Order: sequence, then structure tokens, then C-alpha cells
Amino acid sequence: MHDRAGGDRYSRQILFKEIGESGQARLRASSVVVAGCGALGSVSASILARAGVGRIRLLDRDTVEASNLQRQILYTEEDLRSLKPKAIAARDHLRAANSEVEIEGIVEDLNADTAVRLLTGFDLIVDGTDNFETRFLINDVSVRHGIPWIYAACLGAYGVTMNIVPGETACLRCLMDEPPAPGAVPTCDTAGILAPIVGVIASVQAGEALKCLSGRPEEMSHELLGVDLWTREITRVHVPRGGGRRRCPTCDGLEFEFLSGRETRSAILCGRDAVQVIPPGGGDLDLAALAERLGRAGRVERSPFLLRFATEGIVMTIFPDGRAIISGTKDPAAARALYARYVGA
Repeated sequence: MHDRAGGDRYSRQILFKEIGESGQARLRASSVVVAGCGALGSVSASILARAGVGRIRLLDRDTVEASNLQRQILYTEEDLRSLKPKAIAARDHLRAANSEVEIEGIVEDLNADTAVRLLTGFDLIVDGTDNFETRFLINDVSVRHGIPWIYAACLGAYGVTMNIVPGETACLRCLMDEPPAPGAVPTCDTAGILAPIVGVIASVQAGEALKCLSGRPEEMSHELLGVDLWTREITRVHVPRGGGRRRCPTCDGLEFEFLSGRETRSAILCGRDAVQVIPPGGGDLDLAALAERLGRAGRVERSPFLLRFATEGIVMTIFPDGRAIISGTKDPAAARALYARYVGA
């Protein structure tokens, strides 16, 4: 495991006896999907790529925005100028950091129709998402297909993380019956977020991932860890199977309601004055033709990955599969109307 500049790329990691040569070889043979390449996902993905995890899938639906640069460490102002989706920008930066690792970036929405295809076939799922509806969907895939995943979330100066190993630990639905109702909990829009807590929680998350992938899964924590970086308070909570109830619908009942499409995913994007619109049945847009048409109604920018259209106080980021992120509104009905007006029904 020698890099092109000479010397052993992973020598300091191999000297750590809990990993050693055998653990490093297991990391090289392992695979992980990072679901969401925002603040948490960018830190975790960077650690895992640099540690030599053999295959990494980076999954994200969004593009790099100016407000991301405060805490999403993989991105630069050039990514912003070049209209790069996060998954592509993250892929490019991590390939430049470690050419030995197979890294793919996928620009898609994670939903009930795409989850099995996007998340299965990997040894571990790392949570970098920003909403509970998607996390409950990941939980369904994890339990149904026997793939461990590591839940994590941050808000303000507080963060939590928990390992979920099907058949061994509690799952997310043991921790909470349902996703919180819209408006029931603060979001990064209302409470903000400090970059340092992201680094703390993502580092713990990546450390647990290294235990799992290097052949030491028995050393993974079975507790929910909470850290308040402002008060320096740390809490550990044991979450029993079923959450102390008699029966967990997912773990015990094998009811995968979110995977079957039961979930009510909010189209409003966390941290953005924006709504995502996915046309029924998807689509296959000719972005060049669309750019020519929209150019008569407003300002248009294009990259190899997307089209961005600005008019009348709104900005539409449109992807080749027909999906669009509409900035300037938090009203899903208004977003769908704008989509129909400018892209088509």
C-alpha cells in the first residue's frame, strides 16, 4: 500500500494495533455508501476515503451553495462557480486525495422508488441526510437487507449518532415511533448550526465505520451518543430493542412502511428557501433545448450536470432526469406550479 510519492500511505493507521495490517486489508476490500454529502457526509466521506476504504458511493440530490462553504469541508468556491452537484464535487476532490479508492458520485433523490437500488450491495450505510423521512427509509432498507448503518444528526451546537446493526441493536424505529411532524422540531433554518459539532459527530461516525469495516464490529457502540459542544455535555443512552415497548414494527414486525412508499417525504429542503419537485415517472430532459427555450424568459446557466434558470425572484436548478430544485419559495404547491409553467407538466 505505497503511494506514488513513496512511503506507506496508511502507515500511521496500520501502527494503531486495533487495525494493523489485517484491518487495513479488510478496509481495502470493504465498501460503503454515504447517503447525503452535506456537512456530516462530507466529513465522514473524507475520513473514509483517506483511510483506504476500497469502494465508496457518494449519493446526494443537491448542488453546492454559498451557505454550504461554512461547514461542508469538501467544497470550494470553484465548485460553486462551476455549478457542480455535491456528489460530483465530492467525488472529484476525494479522487484527488486518494486515487487508490474507487469513488462514484450519484446525483439522485433517495426515495422509496430508488432506495434499494442506491443503497444495497454495500457493507455499510453512512447517514449524511438532513431529514427524518429519509432516515426512516434508510432504516427500512437496512433491516430488510441486513446492512448496518450509522445514524447521525446535528443542529445548533448539538449532535447525536447511533449505530444500527440489524438483528443486534435497536433500529431507528425503536428510538422513535414516527418521524417528527413538520414544524415539530427546529431545523437548521431556525436554529442554525455550528461547524465544529459537525466535525465531532462525523468523526465519531467515521470511527465507528472503521471498526465495522476493519473487522472489529464487536467493538461498535450500542448506545445513542449525544454531544453538546457549547456546554461540553456528553450523554450516552442505551436504546433497547423495541424502544422498551413490546414490539418494534420494523425490527420485530418486519413492516417496511417507508420503503413501500408510505412515507410522507417533505419536499422542502433543510437549510434552503427551496422545494424539490420530482415529476411523476421521472423524465429525460434535453437540457440544451430547454436552455434555449428558457433563455427567452430569464437568465440561464448550464454545466455538464444541470441547468440553472433565474427569473422573477426564483431560481430553478433542473437536472437531466427531470428533477428540479426551486429556490425562492417554501410552498410545494407554488413550486409545482412554477415547474409546470417553465418546464412542463
